Amino acid sequence: MYNLNRKLEELEVQGKSIKIAIIGAGHMGTGMVSQVVNMKGMIPSIVADINVDLAKASFTKAGIAEDQIVIVEDEKAAEAAIQEGKYVACKSFMVACKTPSIQAVVDATGSIPIGAEIALNSILNKKHIVMLNAETDCVVGPILKKLADDAGVIFTGSAGDEPGAVMGLYDFATSMGFDVRVVGKGKNNKLDYDCNPDTVAEEAARRGAAPHMITSFKEGTKTMVEMALMCNATGFVPDVRGGHGIEANVKEVPQKYSLKEEGGVLNNYGVVDFVNGIAPGVFVVVTHKLKEVRDEMEYLSMGPGPNYILYRPYHLCSLETPLSAAMAVIEGKGTIVPKGGLVADVITVAKKDLKAGEYMDGYGAYTCYGLIEKYETAKEINAVPIGLVDRKTKVLKDIKKGEVITYDMVEIDKSTKLYHLRQLQEQLQAEGFWDAK
Repeated sequence: MYNLNRKLEELEVQGKSIKIAIIGAGHMGTGMVSQVVNMKGMIPSIVADINVDLAKASFTKAGIAEDQIVIVEDEKAAEAAIQEGKYVACKSFMVACKTPSIQAVVDATGSIPIGAEIALNSILNKKHIVMLNAETDCVVGPILKKLADDAGVIFTGSAGDEPGAVMGLYDFATSMGFDVRVVGKGKNNKLDYDCNPDTVAEEAARRGAAPHMITSFKEGTKTMVEMALMCNATGFVPDVRGGHGIEANVKEVPQKYSLKEEGGVLNNYGVVDFVNGIAPGVFVVVTHKLKEVRDEMEYLSMGPGPNYILYRPYHLCSLETPLSAAMAVIEGKGTIVPKGGLVADVITVAKKDLKAGEYMDGYGAYTCYGLIEKYETAKEINAVPIGLVDRKTKVLKDIKKGEVITYDMVEIDKSTKLYHLRQLQEQLQAEGFWDAK
């Protein structure tokens, strides 16, 4: 994103602006609106939320006067309002996808099936799409990337989310000729596979967050999804199912994430993992083949080597997301995108004993959680991706707590665009579509 600030300033001087639409006026979406109104060369022209009052409130919280906000029901009214210099609030995400002036759409919904529809319709309407929705990207990112490429628009993950932040470090390190051995992120709480929205209710209330979101953090599914995006963008894989998840401070990471024969925990390099103790940061572990460079790293207080950590101690979530929209529009580039087909998947594991005839729910709830696994292994064991499991998923046979859920154990809802996109992606991957790229 080098020089992006100057390019945005240039747009501002020219009296131009990138017009974006933000879908989802929850905590992340609302914060993003306030961020964008203070940026040069960019306007949050549309905010869409099923609760239109929240969409409107996201503008007023950002200091926009109520007489500058127009509530609309279709793209024609939205376009007319934008041409008058107004801000638009609406219920339907299709308004955001179809309004002609919108150049980039940001999905901040957190809904996996809706995220697939938002991305697909943005692409079909020639809009760049920024996914502040790692879960959808994890399930159908490669096929959405292909469709975006074919349409001449950018499909990208978000700056500020951990995968986007770690990709910046990865690109920095590889551009300088370092050998990247591990990429990963911090986690700020120990794994608790048994937690659910009831057990975390008090913590969620204290932190002002939704219980299912806190559950997804504590059970680890959110971390698994984020690591899967890192895998799919770099070609790295999980060293073991679910990752090692070591306890370490920043200085300890390079040694602990070395090979077992070197005194560390790894079976292989070229892997993705997470660390308890360095959240909210992201990191890459690097080395260099030349002694002169390693000596320089030691001189620069980067440690004795041969492994070194490049560590970013923060990620600013939705506050950085507008930079991905700007980069898509101005430079035609994505922040983090699938390198090809899936490299890793997040498989579904039973959180408790499940009986035939029951219905499941999604991650961050009561019946299941996700673990990262190599895509080839997940495919071989017929594991169900966590993103395809929801309240319409029917259990067909008894499943034991801790058991990996496979397609023959459950009945998946096949009516969604998410499911059909996944099936098309599976077909292309089986045919070696991305292998030839």
